[in-house]
Amino acid sequence: MIKSLLRSIPGPWSSQAPRIAVVRLQGSISARPGFAGGISLAGVAPVLDRAFGLKRVAAVFLVINSPGGSPVQSSLIARHIRRLAEEKQVPVVACVEDAAASGGYWIACAADEIVADPASILGSIGVVAAGFGFEGALQRLGVERRMHTAGSEKNFLDPFRPEVPEDVARLEVLLEDLHGEFRTWVLSRRAEKLKAAPEALFTGRFWPGRKAVELGLADRLGDAAGEAKRRFGDKAKLIPVGGRRPGLLRRLLPGLEAEAVIGALEERAAWGRLGL
Repeated sequence: MIKSLLRSIPGPWSSQAPRIAVVRLQGSISARPGFAGGISLAGVAPVLDRAFGLKRVAAVFLVINSPGGSPVQSSLIARHIRRLAEEKQVPVVACVEDAAASGGYWIACAADEIVADPASILGSIGVVAAGFGFEGALQRLGVERRMHTAGSEKNFLDPFRPEVPEDVARLEVLLEDLHGEFRTWVLSRRAEKLKAAPEALFTGRFWPGRKAVELGLADRLGDAAGEAKRRFGDKAKLIPVGGRRPGLLRRLLPGLEAEAVIGALEERAAWGRLGL
C-alpha cells in the first residue's frame, strides 16, 4: 500500500525517477594512495562494483579530479569500468572537475562520453619518469657506495652513480612503449571523435575544457548535475557511492608522518605540473 502510494507521487523517491550512481575519483593515481586520498584499483573497484550493481541504475557518472599517476593502475581501473559497463549494459559518463590529465584522462576515456567545465584541464597524453642523482652528495660526504649485482642491468638507473647513456636509452624505449599503450587506448575509445591529428594531441600537452571539446578530447561542457538533468530530466536522482575512509587508529599510527608528508609533496608536484 505504502509503496504504491509513493510510486504515485512525483519526486526523487518515486520508483520512476532515474537513478544515477556517482563515483568520485579524486587525487593522484597510485598502487598505494596516501592517507590524504588517491586512486587505486584496490580502492575503487569495490566502489565501482556497488555503483554498477545499484538497483534500477540508469547511468554511472565518474566525477574525475586527477592529475594522473601510475599508468598500470590507470589501465586496470579503466578496464574494470569497461567490463562492468558492458556486463551491466549501463552507460558511463565522465564529469571532469579540475583535471583529468595523464592517467586521469586515461580513466576518463573509459566513459562513453566526457563532459568538462570550461576551466577544467584535460589531456597530457604522455608518460614521464623523474628522479634524482646523489653521486655528488656521496662524494661530499665521503661516503662510498657499495653494490653487488647478479645481472648486468640490475642496477638500472641507480641514483647513487653517474647517469649511464645506455640506461637513458633503455628508459626512453620503455617510456615510448608505455606512451604507445596510452595512445592505443585513447584511439580505441575516441578515434572517431578526435578533431585533430593524433600527432598534435599525443605530445603530453593539455588544454582547458572548452578547447578540449573543440579538439574532441571531450564531448561537451557541463557538470554532473547539469548532465543528469539534460539526459534524464528534473526527476533524476544522483546517488553518491563512496568507499570507507581509513579508521582513526590507522590514520594515527606512529611512524607514518614522514610517509604522509612525502605523499603530500608528490601529490603537490603532480598538480604543479598542470599549473594547478
